[in-house]
Amino acid sequence: MATKKSPAKKKVATKVVKKAPTKKPVKKVAAKKVASKKTVKKVVKKVAAKKAAPKKLAAKKPAVKKTAKKTTKKVSAKSPKVDQYGLEQDDEFYGLYFAKSTKKGLVEVKPCTFSLMYWWKGLLGYPDMIEISKGSNTAMLQFESTFGGGDSGETELTEQDVLDIDHIIEVDEEEMLVSLYSYVPIPVPDNLIGALGLAILNINPETRYGCLEICTTENEEGETEHFLRYRAATYLRGIKSGKVEAIESMVTNGSEFFGLALDAMCVNKSIKKWLLS
Repeated sequence: MATKKSPAKKKVATKVVKKAPTKKPVKKVAAKKVASKKTVKKVVKKVAAKKAAPKKLAAKKPAVKKTAKKTTKKVSAKSPKVDQYGLEQDDEFYGLYFAKSTKKGLVEVKPCTFSLMYWWKGLLGYPDMIEISKGSNTAMLQFESTFGGGDSGETELTEQDVLDIDHIIEVDEEEMLVSLYSYVPIPVPDNLIGALGLAILNINPETRYGCLEICTTENEEGETEHFLRYRAATYLRGIKSGKVEAIESMVTNGSEFFGLALDAMCVNKSIKKWLLS
C-alpha cells in the first residue's frame, strides 16, 4: 500500500509549487500517511497473531508424557515383589525374619535352614543340632540312624542284620540347595574297592532317586580312606509352599533307596561281611 501512494505524493507537490495552495492539502496528505501507518500496524498485528497460533500445537505435548507415565505404572505393577531373601510375595516365608539364640548372640536363620530346622525340631522333636555358618549362607546337620534288613526271606539282610549309618544334611542358601549324604561309617577295605565299584555301576541305574558313590578322603594320620555313601539333593528354589515337606520327602526316599541298594550289594558275600563287621 505504501508503494502505490508514493507516486501520488510527487504530483501533489508539483501542483503546490505552481498554484501555491494553502497548507490544508498537505495536512490531508500527512493525515493519509498517518492512516497508512496505522493500517500497516494493524496488518502486522494480525500476521503476528497468526504466527502465534502454532504455539497451541506445542501445548499438546505434555498430554503425551502423561500417557507414558500411566503405561509405566501399569507395567511396574505387574512385576512381582520380592523380600530380602529374593522370595516372591506368594511364598510361604515371604517377608519373615528368623533367628535363633546362641552363645554368640542371635544368629539369622534363612529360609532353607529354617525349613530344615522346622523338620528336625518341629516335626521330629529332636534337639537343635544345626550348625549355621557366619553370615548364615550355609548350615549343616549331622545325625546317626540304624539300618535293619527285612524278614521276607527274599532279601539278603534280615532283621538281625543291623548296621549304623551316618547322615549329613548340608544347606546352601545362595543356591537354595539342600543335600543329603548318608555314609557307612566303616572304611572300605582296599581289596573290596573293585567289587564295590562294580556293584555301584550295576545298582545306580536301578536307583530311582539319588546315587551311590565311593568317597575318598584322608584321616587324621594322613592315610587315604574310602567310604561308601549315598547322595541326594533337592532344590527349594521355586517351591512357594511345602519346603519342609520337600526336605522330609528327600530324607525318607533317600533312606529307602539306600537301604534297597545296601541289600542288593549283599549278594556279594564279601561285601555283606564287611557291612556287618
